[in-house]
Amino acid sequence: MTKDMTSGNSLKLIISFAIPMIIGNLLQQLYNMVDAIIVGKCIDLNALAAVGATGSICFLIIGFALGVCSGFCILVSQEYGANDYKKMRRYIINSCYLCFIIAVILTVLTLVLTRPLLELMKTPDDIIEQADDYLSMIFAGISVTIFYNLLASVLRALGDSRSPLIFLGIASVINIVLDYVFIQFCNMGVAGAGLATLIAQGISTVLCFIYMRKKFDILAFEKDEIAFNGRLSIKLMSIGVPMALQYSITAIGSVTLQTAINNLGTVYVASVTAAQKIQMIAQGPMDSLGAAMATYCGQNKGARKYDRIIQGLKQSMIVSVLYSIISCIILVLFGGYISLLFIDKSDIEVIRYAMDYLKINSIMFPLLGVLFIIRNSLQGLGYSLLPMMAGFTELIARVGIAVIFVKSYGYISICLASPVAWLMADIFLIIIALCKFPALKKQLSN
Repeated sequence: MTKDMTSGNSLKLIISFAIPMIIGNLLQQLYNMVDAIIVGKCIDLNALAAVGATGSICFLIIGFALGVCSGFCILVSQEYGANDYKKMRRYIINSCYLCFIIAVILTVLTLVLTRPLLELMKTPDDIIEQADDYLSMIFAGISVTIFYNLLASVLRALGDSRSPLIFLGIASVINIVLDYVFIQFCNMGVAGAGLATLIAQGISTVLCFIYMRKKFDILAFEKDEIAFNGRLSIKLMSIGVPMALQYSITAIGSVTLQTAINNLGTVYVASVTAAQKIQMIAQGPMDSLGAAMATYCGQNKGARKYDRIIQGLKQSMIVSVLYSIISCIILVLFGGYISLLFIDKSDIEVIRYAMDYLKINSIMFPLLGVLFIIRNSLQGLGYSLLPMMAGFTELIARVGIAVIFVKSYGYISICLASPVAWLMADIFLIIIALCKFPALKKQLSN
């Protein structure tokens, strides 16, 4: 159930909280990977490239939604740490109202703008129809995605990272089964993969809601707590919107980079798609450890425990960097074999390009590990505007490489874009952290 992270062994609490999230992240990537495997093997290489070409757009829109949910629940975790459960519940109900409004707006915008955006990105003619089909199905159910992530974020804010894992596991199994049925037997093509994801998330959302209603007495709302509160909603938006924009700003860089990849041709799109699927699995534990730090820092700020925040930050940084080194070694040695999950062994050129991408990116994983820890810690402490500004540095790096270097240096520039963006963001966030933490110490000591 709930977990108080304001006392006890910091590293043990952070890791025990992160482990279910790591498993959940792996499950998430598993069914994303199964999408790619079934699409690539049961349809064709163009279908795999079509799904890959949608990745940056999905990240742009769904990342915004995830950022909003995570931002709202920073305040939930802080009030939980401060033992102000009444105010915590008010934040939760107002988060629901705001998410409903956001879901309606995003659904309308995405369904109208998906095709024009794919054309603007110069998606190759031989894959644009399939890419449009896949995205339309995903975005038609974006409200389901938003509310599942809001419920999961609330659970994590209360220290429960295990329950979201269970519901995600259920969704993963359903998604895998429906993927195969819709594509192999119903001949729905890539739209079938999108529909499978939508149905799986919908079932998981309903189960999560029922579980929270039955098992969490702390979430029993009183009559005076369910009214819309403008002041609290403004505060929620002040945290949630910058976090959402941080995701979206980073995604804009990815969209620009994807446009540059599209210009290189379908072979390169397929190569990067396969490599990124593998990379996302490898970086999942770093991402989850960072997310654990957001909850840890939020609760400990509410409890006014500065020294404990710093201790957890240092310990998690060491763990993240050590993991990044191990995962780099595995990908460099075995990445080519793993890519065969998505790519037929006869597509030698695609495998070679995918391996080039993996090697260059994985060598720079320590930069990404540091980024996840510092960014999430600052967000958990309520500094959501600053990570958003760091997102601008990532945007500048990716857009700069896509616009300036790809024409002259080709695919190698694509491979270097993300590591350069991670480095830029790290430099910015480290400087900000060094400036902000003395003031935070003074604030929490008073």
